[in-house]
Amino acid sequence: MKVLIGCLLIFFARIVDVSLGTIRIMMVSKGKRKEAAFIGFFEVLIWAVVVAHIIQNLSKPIYFVAYAAGFSAGIWTGMKIEEKLAIGNVLVRVITRLKADELEKKLRDNNFIVTSVDAHGKYGPVKVIFGIIDRKEVPRFLAIVRKCNPNAFYTIEEVKEVRQRLETTGKKPLFGVLKKK
Repeated sequence: MKVLIGCLLIFFARIVDVSLGTIRIMMVSKGKRKEAAFIGFFEVLIWAVVVAHIIQNLSKPIYFVAYAAGFSAGIWTGMKIEEKLAIGNVLVRVITRLKADELEKKLRDNNFIVTSVDAHGKYGPVKVIFGIIDRKEVPRFLAIVRKCNPNAFYTIEEVKEVRQRLETTGKKPLFGVLKKK
C-alpha cells in the first residue's frame, strides 16, 4: 500500500511540475520574466522533492514508471492548461479571392480591427486581410471567415509584442497604416 501511495504521489507531483514547466515556457516566450521566475521556483521545488524520494527508494523500479507516466500526463495537462489560458495575441492573415469585401465588413461589424491590402497570387488578384487579435478570440474570428468564405486560406502566427493597443471599435485600421483608399 505504501508503494502504491508513493507511485500516486510521484505521478501527480510530476503532472503538476511538468504542467508548471509548460506554463513557464509560455511565459518566457511572451516576455513575462517575473511570472516565469515565480512559476519556475515551484516547478523545480516539486521536481527536487520527487527526485529525492526516488533516489531514497532506488530498489522500487515502479517509481521510475510513475515518474515517466507523470511526465507524459504532465505534458498533456500543461498543453491543455496553456490552450485554456490562451494568453497573448496572434496575427491572423486571411488570403481570399472571393467575397473579400464582405468578409472584411463582417469582421469589422463583429468588432475586429482588420487591415486589408490588394495583392496578386498565383491565379490572379487576391485580398490579404490582417488582424491582430487576442488568442481567445481566434475561434470567433475563424467562424466568421469560414461562414463567409469556407475556402479562404489563412495563417495564424504568435505575436510577441504589440506596441499600441487599439479599442475594438471596428472602425480604425490596424495601427493607422495601410488605409484603404
